[in-house]
Amino acid sequence: MHVRTKWWAPAALGAVGAVLLTGCQSAPGGGSEGEGRLGDRAAAVSPSPLRTAGYGAVFLAVDECSSFGRTSFTEISCASERAAARVVARHDGTARDGPRCPATTDFVLHISEQRPSSDEDGDGAVPQGYACMRHLQPPHPGDPGGGGGPRTIVGDCVYELGDGKVRETACDGSGEEEPEFEVTRAVATRAACPASTALYVRLGGTTPVGCARPV
Repeated sequence: MHVRTKWWAPAALGAVGAVLLTGCQSAPGGGSEGEGRLGDRAAAVSPSPLRTAGYGAVFLAVDECSSFGRTSFTEISCASERAAARVVARHDGTARDGPRCPATTDFVLHISEQRPSSDEDGDGAVPQGYACMRHLQPPHPGDPGGGGGPRTIVGDCVYELGDGKVRETACDGSGEEEPEFEVTRAVATRAACPASTALYVRLGGTTPVGCARPV
């Protein structure tokens, strides 16, 4: 029985459909390079122009929505026809150190800290944080077997890259690579996996071991 672990290098993230973006406010319309869901395009979260737009006291708070632009993601009313994704969880700090996003999160937006020098009362300040996003319409890559999302969960499929590494792909074969294994159970230790387990996948959390079988 071979042991494999989930590989979350930046190149892998773009391939499975997760979005890791760094919001960087320089000038209106400016942005920084980041992994993008659609064609790995440059993208950014731009909080400053939206602070007076009336969408709430917190930039991209829970239940608020964002649009998908050609080069950026912006906060927008969920009633707008341009609204594309909703915030399902919002945390300060970094995703590496903070709480995990919900299991079926489609992608994560990482938001850079911004404290304008002209701001005197703190209303325009945006702390570093991250928003866990869910598309308003299918497809949902974060769903079990969807082939993407920031987390690997029970029901997801993977294929081997070699050197003990795997990458997620859609279970229905619609991805660029055919699925080789499906995660059927999440357990605390490898010993708790069933005898039919052919691959171990690192999931993290309180049940960090994924038991996978061939498909």
